[in-house]
Amino acid sequence: MAPRRARTYASDVTDDRTVEGGLAEPGELEPDQGTLELAAPEDRHDRTAWEAAAAAVLRKARRLTDEDADDRVWEKLTRTTLDGIGITPLGTPDLLDGLVTEGRPTRAGDWDIRAHLAVTDEKSDNETLLTDLEGGVTSLWLEAGEDTDWSTLLDGVLLDLAPVVLQTTEAGARSFLQYARNRELHPQTNLGQAAGSAARELAELAWQTGVRVFVVDATEVHDRGASDVQELAYSLAVGATYLRTLTDLGFDLDESAKIVEFRYAATDDQFTTIAKLRAARRLWRRVLELSGTGERAQHQHVVTSRAMLSKYDPWVNMLRTTVAAFAAGVGGADAVTVLPFDSPLGTPDAFGRRIARNTSALLISEAHVARVADPAGGAYAVEKLTDDLAVAAWELFGRLEEGADLDAEIASAVAQRDAEVATRKRPITGLTEFPNLAETLPERAPAPKGSEVRRYGAAFEALRDQPSSQHVFLATMGTVAAHTARATFASNLLAAGGVAVDVAGPTESPDELVAAYDGQRVVCLAGSDGAYDRWADEAAGVLREAGATWVVIAGKPRESVDDSCAMGVDALDFLHRTREKLR
Repeated sequence: MAPRRARTYASDVTDDRTVEGGLAEPGELEPDQGTLELAAPEDRHDRTAWEAAAAAVLRKARRLTDEDADDRVWEKLTRTTLDGIGITPLGTPDLLDGLVTEGRPTRAGDWDIRAHLAVTDEKSDNETLLTDLEGGVTSLWLEAGEDTDWSTLLDGVLLDLAPVVLQTTEAGARSFLQYARNRELHPQTNLGQAAGSAARELAELAWQTGVRVFVVDATEVHDRGASDVQELAYSLAVGATYLRTLTDLGFDLDESAKIVEFRYAATDDQFTTIAKLRAARRLWRRVLELSGTGERAQHQHVVTSRAMLSKYDPWVNMLRTTVAAFAAGVGGADAVTVLPFDSPLGTPDAFGRRIARNTSALLISEAHVARVADPAGGAYAVEKLTDDLAVAAWELFGRLEEGADLDAEIASAVAQRDAEVATRKRPITGLTEFPNLAETLPERAPAPKGSEVRRYGAAFEALRDQPSSQHVFLATMGTVAAHTARATFASNLLAAGGVAVDVAGPTESPDELVAAYDGQRVVCLAGSDGAYDRWADEAAGVLREAGATWVVIAGKPRESVDDSCAMGVDALDFLHRTREKLR
């Protein structure tokens, strides 16, 4: 049987590949070029309209007065980083004017899901690693000693498919190579030696085995409290020293650039993390260019920040690491390690590790974050922030090359961040905001001693570690509706310092407060401005007569009280003063 021919319509294809015949195009419906409007007139808004709308919100929040110009919203809403870089509230085309740097992430496809493990018992740790690999992990980052039993630890691990990145001594790296001498290693395997102490013999090992050997670990300074610019500048300084060291020893420059990996931290500050990783590639590309090598790539291993985690209300850490992992992926990280949410409590359990690896799996396979090479590329605000970070880091890198003290720079950033945490301008959910004194923390086995990490909320955690045995009497004035706002503020503030409250409930007079009072040393008045004006002074007096030795008011200071707490107060100072009076 002859094959059936597909039915076609008669037409002639002209030289310019247009088709003659068929229905004529309705030319009268075609708009003139450049005149197509995708929004109705009432839906089109300019910069001035946005300023007016934003200013109206700020005036309602009392952050602008009626006399302030609308364009002051830029000043009010621009957030300044620890490095003094302003982050605009709205991306606009003019932000692209005068950019100094350029470059985009080079990763194509999924990032490498890298699980971290501090080795303690090779047999049980082997089961943990195999579970991770079966659950979607694609590479392993192992903190191990030089006497590690690699044959037990890596039994069943296919080293040609799953890269192993070490964090160990030189002796540990050599013992690993001895174990793997007859095995094919994945080319992204890394012996994990510090780039700052690079040696030619180790570099030649990389050339012989076809793996990486060195790591520029910028998380070391991040964990000490370094800012984003300081972390970038440190990585450049160490990287440049690494290149000089190996080339001075006669090792090939191109090969030197290939066998090193950079490790950065990702925080829940989404946009700065994205911009930092994009800036890191541009900066290292410039270093390589000035060094004279034809290599331009930077292999990035990004780890969710240890410092941003909290041991209290640890479940919130899942949200922090999810945002950080998203930012790392969008920023172009080649490998991403999501640290388990229960890391601050000790050794993560199986549930914590599963949530950690599934975070990347969901972002890649369900959210499809890795489908686009540079999702943030072209976004006005991100491009500007990337450039600002790169320029500032390059300037600091130059000063470090000339002998500037990075430790002093980090100390300044730490002091600034501590002040923001203390005043709760940099809130930590579950610790400095919305703490839960009644929570029962998950129990975890002690973790092996590692490098010191200065968590952002360390000062508040220290207070929570030793909760006060004495309560504060929360003298709520007026109806529930009248006192709830300030009562909630005061109780949350006190809870952040490990201090519980006994609540009076609705009251209408000083006598009712005294009736609810039970001898607590410290009293906190909480009510409306009107209630304060009518009977706060009298309430403070009768409560002192009843036995109170320290009276606080939630709101503006008054002569009849000893202390006050309101938005913007240095919470740490206030909590230390209050706890001292409770003793």
